[in-house]
Amino acid sequence: MSSMPVAPGVLNAESNRRRFLKALFFSAGSASLPAWLVACGGGDDDSDAGGRGVEGLQGRFASLGPLRAEPDANGVRTPEGFSTRVVAIAGELPRAAGMSASGPRLTGGVGSRPWHILNDGGGVIARPGGGWIYVSNSEVPGTGNLSQLGSQFSVLGNLLESLVPGLGGVGVLVFDADGTIVDSYSILRGTTFNCSGCITPWGTWLSCEEFSGGRVWECDPFTPGQGVPKPALGFFDHEAIAIDAQRRILYQTEDRRDGRFYRFVPDAADWPASAARPALESGQLQAMVVGGAGVAGALTSPQPVSWKNVNDPQRAQDQVRDPETAVFDGGEGIWLFRDVVYFTTKNDERVWAYDTVAETVEVIYDLATAEPPNAILSGVDNLIVTPQGDILVAEDGGDMQVVVILPSGELKPLLQIVGQDISEIAGISFTPDGKRMYFTSDRGGRNGSGGYGPGLGMLYELTLPDTL
Repeated sequence: MSSMPVAPGVLNAESNRRRFLKALFFSAGSASLPAWLVACGGGDDDSDAGGRGVEGLQGRFASLGPLRAEPDANGVRTPEGFSTRVVAIAGELPRAAGMSASGPRLTGGVGSRPWHILNDGGGVIARPGGGWIYVSNSEVPGTGNLSQLGSQFSVLGNLLESLVPGLGGVGVLVFDADGTIVDSYSILRGTTFNCSGCITPWGTWLSCEEFSGGRVWECDPFTPGQGVPKPALGFFDHEAIAIDAQRRILYQTEDRRDGRFYRFVPDAADWPASAARPALESGQLQAMVVGGAGVAGALTSPQPVSWKNVNDPQRAQDQVRDPETAVFDGGEGIWLFRDVVYFTTKNDERVWAYDTVAETVEVIYDLATAEPPNAILSGVDNLIVTPQGDILVAEDGGDMQVVVILPSGELKPLLQIVGQDISEIAGISFTPDGKRMYFTSDRGGRNGSGGYGPGLGMLYELTLPDTL
């Protein structure tokens, strides 16, 4: 529960989620949006200050104080002036805003549904006329996840996955302008291990399946229904997506030990210059090649990159690797901000920056070489960037924190969940006005004593003080 860093030499090579997944298998037997809202970055606000990346910015959280010594009633440590609320728990109908633990919950209503289990990646999109929608993936594993126990299981897992519908998907919470929850419904069913994704600049949600033959699904957040698969984006352990609408390119991370960093370049007919969005039906799937001193050299200086078409975009990519493409060890969160794509790799505890203008990549945080007081971020996972240039990184395990990397390079903890060490934090996203932030505990829940501990997933809301 301490916010002290974990020594690099004792870091477990597997994330809590991966250990949880293995245990489950063995026990079971088998239109442009503001930057606050675009879950993958690239909104209209991104270039306000000039320059690239976080250059020249001060950061919204530069004055952030230390975490309180004790957690609040919801088991969360925050700085002074912040407060939290539990808004949804797996298997329960979400609560109306402002209600006590014994107060009324969302009931009745067409489309009302209990909150899904294993809530993971998420994003916020504004509602016409006020309010917002929080979109959330359900990361329920399936037979396709056999491939994560070893690449030799990939073909079998993908075959079984095609025969057995998944139990994951995507659900939403609908909020009024005052934060009251008014509805909850599903926008995708029958998929597997839906990890992260992104709110697109044209107002949809791309949900990523994280298994060897996983696909990306496009969903309409505003209407109960079923998403549409986009196989042109490839078959692999999709983690997250960032969209560069200006250059008409989509970037993707892959959560595997031998993962790659991908981009999808739509054909001219797929995303015409006059079109607000692509069809995502045809284009080139490419993987990054790192030149110069390679990935290792990126630890000390930016390295030049190029892109190479994958060998066979219609096959599971773990079966058709090109050895010339760079290996990124466990790709996780991704965000485009002022021409720079930030992304994380969890197994080597790094945060990367790919400069889309200079065509270089470099490491901007590495736990193994970080020095105090900055060595507080471990279990790097979900990632977003604020319009003011703060990089917020959620931890999978680690110390169960959300850590801010300021534009200056200084690191500060924003919050810490206490008593849920087997869980991970994900789904961080801000409301349209930037005053509230949502985050999940993927395997948190009620502890039976009026508090919270391990469970099947829950969603928190963080309210920021007016001074920020």
